[in-house]
Amino acid sequence: MLIEERFIYSGRVIKLNVEKVKLPNGVICELEIIHHPGGVAIVAMNESEDICLVRQFRHAAGGWLWELPAGKIEHGEDPAITAKRELIEEVGVEATGWQHLGQTISSPGVFTEKIQLYLAKDLLSCQQQLEDEEVIEVHWFSLEKIISMVQTGEIVDAKTLVGLFQLQQYLASSEI
Repeated sequence: MLIEERFIYSGRVIKLNVEKVKLPNGVICELEIIHHPGGVAIVAMNESEDICLVRQFRHAAGGWLWELPAGKIEHGEDPAITAKRELIEEVGVEATGWQHLGQTISSPGVFTEKIQLYLAKDLLSCQQQLEDEEVIEVHWFSLEKIISMVQTGEIVDAKTLVGLFQLQQYLASSEI
């Protein structure tokens, strides 16, 4: 239960507070909490059942990462709309078939960010619309190749790992 919050910083994406809370066990403590509007990650699957991964430069991670296409939810935006927008912007494809795969919480000890996971199918090419600070390469791989990349440690991004797991669960339940 929140007792008191002290504002520290607000930027383009995040807000940082120190929050005094009472935990379920009765302990009162101060936590540094980063408030984030949330995001989406998209498992885009083409007609050949290849899956899109983007290779993106991430300064905070120290270099290049393999990731699902993803992005931040704009203020008041429905996550499904964010997913459609981000797929166009990052990959240059639109989808007419959408399935919500669930959600993940990126780092619950310090972040409020929840990431909604979607499967996008029935893809149509369109114009990619990268922002200036996005350094992205678009690649398409078979699920088997992607699983191999996970096993060898090439894919370490958490939202991507959870999205791929959710995809496997969805595909397994669709085959029953």
